[in-house]
Amino acid sequence: MKTFVLNAFVALLLAAPGLAGAQSAAVVEGVQMPAWVERTEGGAARKIPVVPGMQLKAGDKLMTGGGSRLQVRLSEGSVVKLGENGSLQLKELEPSQTVFKAALGVLNGAFRFTTDALAKTRKREVSISVATVTAGIRGTDLWGKSSPDRQVVCLIEGKIEVGAQNETPVTMDQPMQFYRRENDVTQPVGFVDNAQLAQWAAETEIEKGKGAARRGGKWRVDLVTSSSQIDALGVYDQLRAAGYGAELSPAMAGEKRIYVVRIRNLPSKAEAQALADALTGKYGVDKPKVVS
Repeated sequence: MKTFVLNAFVALLLAAPGLAGAQSAAVVEGVQMPAWVERTEGGAARKIPVVPGMQLKAGDKLMTGGGSRLQVRLSEGSVVKLGENGSLQLKELEPSQTVFKAALGVLNGAFRFTTDALAKTRKREVSISVATVTAGIRGTDLWGKSSPDRQVVCLIEGKIEVGAQNETPVTMDQPMQFYRRENDVTQPVGFVDNAQLAQWAAETEIEKGKGAARRGGKWRVDLVTSSSQIDALGVYDQLRAAGYGAELSPAMAGEKRIYVVRIRNLPSKAEAQALADALTGKYGVDKPKVVS
């Protein structure tokens, strides 16, 4: 019975990224944990940790914890970044050979939407709502943030139309322009300086040396190796509930079966060690091992 339970957990783990094998409108490129995706299937919502390579779909809600960052690539080439304590709803995702359509809702926290040079030539209809403020995007780079009493949208490059509900939208087409709404009152469009933009941009960038996982990373951290399946499952459950994309794998040590809880996709030894250090003494992790 215990072996069956383990196999069920492994099967669930492999299925959770969901979706590997089919083309997706959005995929997770990198994550500075903890972070989760909340997905409703069969009428029931479940919350699972985000891992690099996870394919996303319309209706998914992405959430980051304290100190976390998340980077998602859309199929037409744009990149969406989410800062700590953020919440982003993928309201609409429709990949197409002709027009890529997406509607993203920033419920809380800082975000950035960046389009690379190739993606700028593709047709798209993308809108991003920041609480009650909506920005229509035309091949651009923008940053924004939503908090209970303040919403900000800053144009870095390109052109956008932005406005609150029941208000005439304004067009911003000059770099460094920003729109803000404070306590439900729209303020005049202004300009931000380089120092302020750099400070804002840092809120959505994955930080070096913080143990972030990235798609294609070759390093891993073996967090727990145990001869007890129950003990390993306990650590695995704690880590995943806390927003860390742990895996549970059975293995053989000689003639003895063991169970390893690990996190993969770390891009370097330094990042793997940083994650190991950060988790030591938490969630049942005692002596993690960095492995290439």
